[in-house]
Amino acid sequence: MARTTVANQLAAIRKQRELLDKKEQALKSKSHDKVLSKIVAMAKEAGLTAADITKALSAGKPAKAGKGPKTAKKGALAGKKVAPKYRNPANPEQTWTGRGVSPTWVQALKAAGTLDSALITQSAAV
Repeated sequence: MARTTVANQLAAIRKQRELLDKKEQALKSKSHDKVLSKIVAMAKEAGLTAADITKALSAGKPAKAGKGPKTAKKGALAGKKVAPKYRNPANPEQTWTGRGVSPTWVQALKAAGTLDSALITQSAAV
């Protein structure tokens, strides 16, 4: 009776590993084929060409759908002056741009439903 040596056991394990690697590749290939066919169908449906897809892949990031031109970051706009939109009828020195937290006088006008009376007209603002 032949005794199994460590070398024989290692050879058997390597053979099993190779078989498992082949099975893994076959499964991945099947999965990739299914995914690829879905991608091709979606691309055709959307009217995309191979050049469009190649360009998107080479860009590193997928193109964002439905986005307009890039806008400045929030921090870049900090401190930018905006013309006032409302003027306090009781104290003309108090104005509000319509942004941020509304002052108490604006809240009072809102509650009364008369905020439109405080709107600064375009001709008066210039």
